[in-house]
Amino acid sequence: MVEWSIEAFRACGSVRSIVVAAPPGHRHDLAGHDLAVVAGGATRAQSVAHALEAVETEYVAVHDAARPLLTPELVEALAADLDAAPEAAGVIATAPVTDTIKRAGASNLRSDTPEVLDRRFVIEATEDRSRLWAAQTPQVFRTAALRGALAAAERPQEATDEAMLLEWNGGTVLLHPVAEQNLKVTTPLDLRVAELLLAERAGAQSRSST
Repeated sequence: MVEWSIEAFRACGSVRSIVVAAPPGHRHDLAGHDLAVVAGGATRAQSVAHALEAVETEYVAVHDAARPLLTPELVEALAADLDAAPEAAGVIATAPVTDTIKRAGASNLRSDTPEVLDRRFVIEATEDRSRLWAAQTPQVFRTAALRGALAAAERPQEATDEAMLLEWNGGTVLLHPVAEQNLKVTTPLDLRVAELLLAERAGAQSRSST
C-alpha cells in the first residue's frame, strides 16, 4: 500500500521529494528507493514532525498510506488550490457526508443492568450534514505554517489530522471535494475493493496506451 501511494507522488510533476515515516523496525523495508525514510513516532503528530525535518520545500503534502487510490491529479489539484489562495495555510481532500449524523450523549436511563447502559449512548441531536465534510488525505500545507502549528500545539497527540493543528493555530484550511474512489483501507474488505479498483485503473491505462 505504501508503494501504491509512492508511485502516485512520483508521477506528480510538482513533487520534488518524498519522505516516508516508517514504523520502528521497518525503515529498511524501503531501502533502494529514491526517497527519504525516517522513523515514525508513537503518535501521528510525532511521525509528521519527524518527516518534516527532512522537508525543504515551500509546500508539503501529508498522506496516509491507508488511502492507496491516490492519484497525481488530486495532488496537483490541491497544490493549485493553495497557489490560488495566498492567505490560506492549507487545503485538504474531503468528501461530503451523506449519512444522517447523530451527536450522542451519555444515557441517564435507569436499568436493572447498569453495566449495559454504561456502554450505550442516546441521541442528543441530529447534525446539519449539509455543512459536514469527511476529512481525507492528501492534505497540502505551507510547510512553515504546519511547522508553526505543530510547535504551538499544547497537545499535538490529540490531533487526528494535520488540518486540526492548523485550526487550533488560527490558520485557514480549504476543502477540496474528491471522488469516492479515495477510500481508506481499514478492513480486509476495504483492501479487496481497493485492489479491484486499482486493477481496473491499470487496465484502463493499458487500453488507452495501445
